[in-house]
Amino acid sequence: MMGLREAASCFVIFLLSVSGQGHSGLMKPVPGLSIMMFLVCLWRISSKLVQGEDPWGVRCTPTQICAVKGSKVQIRCSYWHPSRIDDLDVAVEKTFWFTKVQDGQPVDLRSASEYTGRVKYDCGNKACTLTITDLRDSDSDVYQFRFTTNQPTGSLTGSPGVSLSVTGVQVLTTKISACKTYDCSWSHVECQTSCSPTPSPSYIWYKNGQKTSGEKSYTAYFYSRDSISCAVRGHEDFPSAPVCVHGNSCNRVNYIDRNICAFKGSSVDISCSYSSHYNPITSKSWLVAEREDVQLHRPQAVDLLNDPEFTARVQVLDPEPGRSTLRIMNLRLSDSAQYRFTFKWKWFEWNRSFPGTTLTVTDPDVQVICSPIGPTLTCHSSCLLSGRPSFVWFKNGREIHGETSPTFRGFLHPENNYSCAYEHHHSSPVYAPKVPLVQLSQPGDILKDSSVSLTCSSDANPPPAYTWYKENQTLLNRAAQLVFSSILLSDSGEYYCTAENALGKTTSKRVLINVKYAPKPPSVSVSPSGKIMEGSSVTLTCSSDANPAANYTWYKRSGDKQVQPTASGQNFTITDITAEHGGKYQCEAQNTHGRSNTTLHLTVGAGAWKSAVTGTTTALLLVVILLTVFLWIRRNKSFTQQRECGERPEDRAQIPAAAHTRPAEQHHEVHYASVCFTQNRADDLYSNIGRVQPQRETEEDEEEAEYSAVRFDSATGTRREEEGDDSSAVYSTVTKH
Repeated sequence: MMGLREAASCFVIFLLSVSGQGHSGLMKPVPGLSIMMFLVCLWRISSKLVQGEDPWGVRCTPTQICAVKGSKVQIRCSYWHPSRIDDLDVAVEKTFWFTKVQDGQPVDLRSASEYTGRVKYDCGNKACTLTITDLRDSDSDVYQFRFTTNQPTGSLTGSPGVSLSVTGVQVLTTKISACKTYDCSWSHVECQTSCSPTPSPSYIWYKNGQKTSGEKSYTAYFYSRDSISCAVRGHEDFPSAPVCVHGNSCNRVNYIDRNICAFKGSSVDISCSYSSHYNPITSKSWLVAEREDVQLHRPQAVDLLNDPEFTARVQVLDPEPGRSTLRIMNLRLSDSAQYRFTFKWKWFEWNRSFPGTTLTVTDPDVQVICSPIGPTLTCHSSCLLSGRPSFVWFKNGREIHGETSPTFRGFLHPENNYSCAYEHHHSSPVYAPKVPLVQLSQPGDILKDSSVSLTCSSDANPPPAYTWYKENQTLLNRAAQLVFSSILLSDSGEYYCTAENALGKTTSKRVLINVKYAPKPPSVSVSPSGKIMEGSSVTLTCSSDANPAANYTWYKRSGDKQVQPTASGQNFTITDITAEHGGKYQCEAQNTHGRSNTTLHLTVGAGAWKSAVTGTTTALLLVVILLTVFLWIRRNKSFTQQRECGERPEDRAQIPAAAHTRPAEQHHEVHYASVCFTQNRADDLYSNIGRVQPQRETEEDEEEAEYSAVRFDSATGTRREEEGDDSSAVYSTVTKH
């Protein structure tokens, strides 16, 4: 499958390299690059073919097997498949072997009546071994292994399969010459098989039951008492029937069955036929081979009639001359062993090394096998007793009369259960799946990004195959468990599963998965939109995606601090809004799984009357600013004139001498007043100057003279000190506090 896809891609690359351009000639490849890609592609395919890296495959080794009739054979195959397809895990649902195809479908060997009780599967770790016991000539066939997965196209049959040849071993004798003095002959014997069980087989020979080595053939003297038998080395327990080389009355033993299987607690008969060259036979006995001898400290054959473990449970029957039967009752698992018959004459004993009958004791394991091709039931046991097996079938615990074959041929109803019995041992009932139960991996809310699994279980026999679906019949997975490693919001929905086996199909109830998550960052809006004026109404709306639905709380923020909740609910309405309502508002969305918030800045504009007042205030403020600037300029100009006036020292009045004659300790600070007049000033100016008196230290300091130095400029520029009635004189009155 994978090889074909890669071969097709390599062919496309080859065409592009030959044409020398890409699609519609829009992209021209780099010279030599396409050829290089083509070669790399071929190398990858060849590497995968050599290394066996095809994602689907079956390999059986060896592909040809030869086995001896009566023995058992094991056929082993390994298989592989992709671990995931389309993000779904691939799981193997069925593994079985077949040789025949019926109605276009392979028939499981366990369902074929000719193999009932003789086949066993041992499957695991991507390998499966088929074991067939008590091989027959009819078992020669081609055996194929098949496995099916939970994928619609995920089935594969190993091809060409394993060819099994069952061969019988027999001795061919050729008389060369007769002895002159004795009852014997010079004869050639050959061990013949229809195929070679091993590449270079060797052989074991038994003369009068005594094991000897030898080649495939040899020549020797044989007497009339001698019998000869051979076996392929490695299959010594399945020798050929002993034959007389010279005459017809040789000593020999021939077992009716080489293998017998029986249930624990039941009884079994082991029989053989024998003949003796000498008469009469003095004794005969049944032995259990290779029991540990306590005194000899080596394996030793033990006479069952003298063994305490068997004395009360065995009988030796002689139904007719030349025939003996060993009956073992109340079988135990420890009774599994090889049982041999021996007889004695005065000077002869049949050798105990000759293989006998192998008994296998097992627990009852009767079971009903459902055919993968349809509702067909087969009663199966890994152990079938000798003789023609007889089966009994039951429906809902009641016997179905007339059904005695291993395969049930009646109508199967999905509401009934069926079972079978063999030798009074009942199988477990088989039935269609009950209504499946769906279980979540965790109780409570399912949170986004968490790990969640759904498990489908149903009571059914044989175990059912499970399939998962979502709402619209979308096939999700073919397994008992549906796993979400990190569940998404899109995974929310209804899920159900089906359980199906060969007897029917049922569907579970739907289970709702509701993925929960914390609120996402909210989105906020203002209505009406546009400029918000004082006196109007405004609605703030907050919305957030959350499951379950979020609860909303509004906060008014002061700087970076959040004050007490202002309102709750998705909508927050402010009526008769004022400038104080402006600022930052925070909307918080919260549910049981978390919280999230968003901040909105609200700006409130003034109304019409407020705008007029604001305009008037602005105009007045402008007038005040202009007036202040004007006064500041005049003040600077006056200050400049004073400085110019003070620059004439000759016009300053002298400070009376008395002011300088006061003691230093009583003369704190002298404050002077300088008055400067412009030349064109005609009016008299009076100046009363006062100061805040600091705290007196002594009473002697209570009276301190305050002087005022007055200077003026006359119109003529002449100072008159003598005239006391000068109309231009300026007086300065000093007031003390």
